[in-house]
Amino acid sequence: MSHLFEFFGYPATDHSPEAIRSAETKDCPFQKVGCTKKLEGTPTGACSLKQPSFAQPVIICPIRLYAENHKVLQDVADRAFVPGLPLVLGGEAVATARAKGEKVVAVFGKGSGGEMRLPQRSGGTGSYWVDWILALLNPDGSLDEFVAVEVQTADTTGNYLPSRQAMMLPGRPIVQSTAGVNWENVCKRIITQLVYKGQLLQREESCKKGLFFICPAPVYDRVMKRLGGREGLTSVHFQSHAITFMAYDYVPPEQRQDGTAIPLSLEVLHTTSVAKLQERFGNVELPEPNVYRTAIQAALSGATISSQQ
Repeated sequence: MSHLFEFFGYPATDHSPEAIRSAETKDCPFQKVGCTKKLEGTPTGACSLKQPSFAQPVIICPIRLYAENHKVLQDVADRAFVPGLPLVLGGEAVATARAKGEKVVAVFGKGSGGEMRLPQRSGGTGSYWVDWILALLNPDGSLDEFVAVEVQTADTTGNYLPSRQAMMLPGRPIVQSTAGVNWENVCKRIITQLVYKGQLLQREESCKKGLFFICPAPVYDRVMKRLGGREGLTSVHFQSHAITFMAYDYVPPEQRQDGTAIPLSLEVLHTTSVAKLQERFGNVELPEPNVYRTAIQAALSGATISSQQ
């Protein structure tokens, strides 16, 4: 069970004119166009979910992470290159660098300078792409170096339509739905892609800082749990085979006012290596021996055994 924690960019408990107007117009305060997250062809406005059994709300729309004019990308550029360099759309970056006579960061990604795709796996299947490329350009417009950025939120199961329908009613009542988070799918898909993309990028001479992975704090926590804990991922300096985790969470409620979106803050910054990530992913935590035999015997006897997700 869960309910929508944010609806069209504002907390579900926000009854301000701004929040109501955003829902009526199906707006998205985190991008220039309206909400692009669809359910049966209709903008859902679903930014995040709150499950009663889980303390933290979970962001389920990547656009939610692009608040404050894609501040997360500026955070990456500030750490990978030089703090404060301007971010410029990829198609305009060369001309901007030459006109200003200074270094700039070219941004390539969906809805900006064009999505940059990585090579396919051998055999022509399993094509992967990165969400963003941030390329540091010299004052003459030539490429100095670049980093890749991957952004991931949580996948959902079930249906949050009852919560959405209730939020459109007067008074914005909070109604529970069957929606949940598919943590296992998130972890398996994320880690596999990070390893593969990290291996590709370490072969790139101009990718000197590796891959940056941006995600909500609850997603990071689950990935770390799947990998056996952060302490197993040795910290390294920026290098071509590095993967840097950047996890964001909501600031405390008292730090915002109705009619405004909840700010996000960078809670985790951790750099490890592709090799260490792959090693930890391969160390699967196995159950006790004979679980299949126990299950079969229980089924034959008509008994039941407990299970955990």
